[in-house]
Amino acid sequence: MSKILIVEDDKFLRELINRKLQSENFETVLAADGESALDLASSQGPDVILLDLILPGINGFEVLSKIKADEATKTIPVIILSNLGQKDDIDKGIGAGAVDYLVKAHFTPNEIVEKINQTLAKKT
Repeated sequence: MSKILIVEDDKFLRELINRKLQSENFETVLAADGESALDLASSQGPDVILLDLILPGINGFEVLSKIKADEATKTIPVIILSNLGQKDDIDKGIGAGAVDYLVKAHFTPNEIVEKINQTLAKKT
């Protein structure tokens, strides 16, 4: 069973994504802020990280760069799921090492699951 770390400060959205992923037989780990995300990324060793960018404390871009700079977590694929949809933000996220960038308003939970499955398939 693949483990997904969901990093999302919006409780409603975090729970919605969590329920959807669990219904698709994923194991989930939840973080509501950047600090928790970094702790969980290294302690839980998720297969994929679903990362929001606008977070309390350290933002998602910082979380991503720290994950990619850490030997223990740098190979974990990170999919950004954010409301920031400007080309600059997308380029910055992909440039920092994210494998994909999803704008929340443009993707349904089913499409998010599809992206996670595609990412997992590339990993093996």
